[in-house]
Parts: sequence; structure tokens; C-alpha cells
Amino acid sequence: MSGVNVKNLGIRFGSNAVIEHLDLAVNPGEFLVLLGPSGCGKSTLLHSIAGLIDVAEGSIEIGGNDVTEAEPNERGIGMVFQSYALYPTMTVERNMSFGLRVSGTPKPAIEERVKRAARMLQLEPLLQRKPSQLSGGQRQRVAIGRALVRDANVFLLDEPLSNLDAKLRTELRRELKLLHNSLGATMIYVTHDQVEAMTLATRVVVMRGGKIQQIGAPVAVYERPENLFVAGFLGAPGMNFLKGELTEGDSGAVFTSTAVKVPLDPATFKVDTHRSGRRAVVLGIRPEDIRIHEDGELSGTVQLVEPMGNHRVVWINMNGISLSAVLHDDRDIRTDSTIRYSFDVRRVSCFDEATEQRL
Repeated sequence: MSGVNVKNLGIRFGSNAVIEHLDLAVNPGEFLVLLGPSGCGKSTLLHSIAGLIDVAEGSIEIGGNDVTEAEPNERGIGMVFQSYALYPTMTVERNMSFGLRVSGTPKPAIEERVKRAARMLQLEPLLQRKPSQLSGGQRQRVAIGRALVRDANVFLLDEPLSNLDAKLRTELRRELKLLHNSLGATMIYVTHDQVEAMTLATRVVVMRGGKIQQIGAPVAVYERPENLFVAGFLGAPGMNFLKGELTEGDSGAVFTSTAVKVPLDPATFKVDTHRSGRRAVVLGIRPEDIRIHEDGELSGTVQLVEPMGNHRVVWINMNGISLSAVLHDDRDIRTDSTIRYSFDVRRVSCFDEATEQRL
């Protein structure tokens, strides 16, 4: 297993700086996911680690060795792209072994590595088929197998599941996680799909505009986002946001807006006395942390109920503001009806309106 260290990385396309002064340490054996919207720089970062993009500034180390100027085939990596990129005239076995044959690996070693990878990926019955005879999921497994046979120190995966349908993505997510558990290899995975990030990652790196916004375990990033962007990017439906003020009440901090007044957990939120006891903030609350019950302190009108299989999303009009809440039981909730609900104040987030950073 090898770790990856990216130090003060700078990447430019012409005069356009795509990434500047980026630092990232990937621990040996971890499954690190680079997550963010299109154009945030996650694939550019991955390709620079692979040696496919020239680095303007900084350095890249793999396994303690400086590979900043090394060719891709000298870095000890295995790469899986979004496109399967399989040779249509070659069998599965020939596709998986192509790189080894080109590099002059002895035939017995090639056969052993291909058999081992095929066994891990459940491709043994398909070794003599050609890509046209395979499903999309099987083709992607072949592409993964082609990287595995290299016995690489680090595996780089660039949105490998994005071309598959939802069912196949779910199946291959599970297989990738099991594969990582069995190999214990270092994997860096790029995606814009938050479900992939939450289910696969040891740690998630959320990126925006070529900069890292937050790094942490998936649950930690989801429950304690460091800024408004991370809070809004993760979650489906997304976090509910309310603009207002943080003031000092009789028993601690109180969030007040035109729509609602909510006492907050005094152990978590305090008012900055240097701001005259008031602070412009944005309150964030996840849909699953809005409790619909008869004794709720708040009330609103149901705008829409969305059945989602194992749960429903209830959209509530709260004094002109739309809130989404998740409901897991079979209560009769109808459009245009009035319901009562409350916020779980132990789980709300609060962000400074000016800096957008978590308080």
C-alpha cells in the first residue's frame, strides 16, 4: 500500500488557473473520494496524480517517491476511466492482459494475475467473450480488472459508474467496496454523485472552484458541514436554509427570522457579544430533522407529498418559505392540509451570513 501526498499543487490551462496551492494527503489503504460539481477540478486533480496533466507548481509523491515529473507508466498506478475503452476485437482475457503483454511480463505471471482479477470481479465465465457480448456492468468490471492486473500501488478511478443505469451503479458500488476491503489498496475515486461518495469513501474531499472545501468521514461531513456550499451540496432533498439573526434569549441563543423563532442548543450556539448581541446568520436543517407530530411548536400547510418508496418527502409552506421534511411512517398527510412540526434543535447547523462558514 502507498500513500499519496500532493503539496502546494498548481495547475493552469493557458492563463487560466484551475487549481492553486492545493494540499492533500491520502493515507495508505484508504478509499478517498473527490466529490463536487462539474468543473470543480476533481478530475483535473486525479489526472495530475496519474501524470496525464502537467503540473505548474508543487509536487506529487506516491509511496514517498516524488513522481511530479515521472511518466504515467512509472508511477505505479492503475487507472479506470469513465469510458470503458475496451478493444472490441479482443476477448476479455486479452483486454485485461494487454498492458502486461506490452510491458513484457512473463506469460505465467500474466495468466496468474488475470485469473486472480477475474475471480475477484466474477468475470471467470466471460474471459473468452468480446466486449460486444457483455452488458455495461460487465464491461466496466473488465475495465476495472485491466487496472487490477497491474498490481498497482494506487488505483485511480474517474467516474467509472456514471455511464451505467441506477441498478448497475448500485451493484457495482457494492462490488467496489468489497474489492477495496479484500485488496486493502489505496483508491482515489472521482464522482459528482453524493450517494457514491457516502457509501464508498473512507474520507470525502468536497471540492469547489479548484479548492478543497472540507475533508472528513462521510457522516462527519454530512452532519457537520463547514460551510454553506458543503451543506447545500450534500443531501437529497437538500438542507433547508433560513436567513435570520442569532440573538441572546433568556436561556441562550435564539434564531429569529420573519417566518420563525427557534431557541437553539445553548451548549452549541453562543451569541458574539462583540456584534452588539446580534449576528446575521443562515440556519440549516436537514429534512430528516424536521419532526411532524401533533404537539409540534410550528405549523404550516402541506404543498406537496412525494412518495419515494421507503419514505415520503413532505413539502411544507411555513409563512411563505418552503421546507422539506422526510416522513417514514404511513400517516395520512394530504396536500393543502395543515400540519404541526418541530425542528430537532440538537441537529441544526448555523452559518455566518457574510462568510458562509459554520459557527
